[in-house]
Amino acid sequence: MTKEKLALEIIQRLKKEYPQAGCTLDYNQAWKLLVSVRLAAQCTDARVNVVVEGLYDRYPDVQSLAEAPVEEIEKIVRPCGLGKSKARDISACMKILHEQYNDKVPEDFDALLKLPGVGRKSANLIMGDVFHKPAIVTDTHCIRLVNRMGLVDNIKEPKKVEMALWKLIPAEEGSDFCHRLVYHGRHVCTARTSPHCEKCCIQDICARSGVEK
Repeated sequence: MTKEKLALEIIQRLKKEYPQAGCTLDYNQAWKLLVSVRLAAQCTDARVNVVVEGLYDRYPDVQSLAEAPVEEIEKIVRPCGLGKSKARDISACMKILHEQYNDKVPEDFDALLKLPGVGRKSANLIMGDVFHKPAIVTDTHCIRLVNRMGLVDNIKEPKKVEMALWKLIPAEEGSDFCHRLVYHGRHVCTARTSPHCEKCCIQDICARSGVEK
C-alpha cells in the first residue's frame, strides 16, 4: 500500500472511531485560542482550560489583557508552567492585536507567525479551527503516531513532518485528522506506555503495530 492510500485509509478509520473529535482547548473567541495555545506548551489542555477562566474573569477582552501588567498575568498563568515567558508573550501578542489588528486575530498564516510565542503548530491550529482553512498541526501526538503508522519515516522535526503530511493528507481533512490523532494518541497509541495495539482501529495496516517506538 502506498503512503497516499495508507493515509486515506487511516483518515477514514479514525473518522469512524472519533467522529466528534475537535480541539480540546476551550475558547469562544479567536484571541482566546491564541492565548490558550501559548499556555498549553508543556502543560495539559485540561489545566489550561481551568487557568484561563481566572485570566478572562480578570481581563475579558484583548484591550484589557494588552493593558494588564505582565506581572499580574504571570501570577494567574503560573500554574501552567513557564509563567514568566508565557506571560510576556501573551502580553506582547495582545498589544499587537490591539494596536495593529483592531483586536482581531489576523487570518493570515505568515502574519500569525510574526506574533510573539506563535510557531507553526499554533498558527496551523488557528488557521484550521478558527478560520477553517487547510492546516496540519504537528504536535507531539501527531509526530509520534505518523511515525509509528508509517506515514513518515523516522522524521521528528515538526516542520519536516508537516511538509511530509501536506503531500499525503487532503487539504480539507488535515485539521480534523490531527485532532483525531490527539484522541488516538491519548487513549490508544500512547506515549508513556506500550501502545494498546489490541484495540487499535488501524492495527492491521499500521507499519509498526505492537512495536513501542
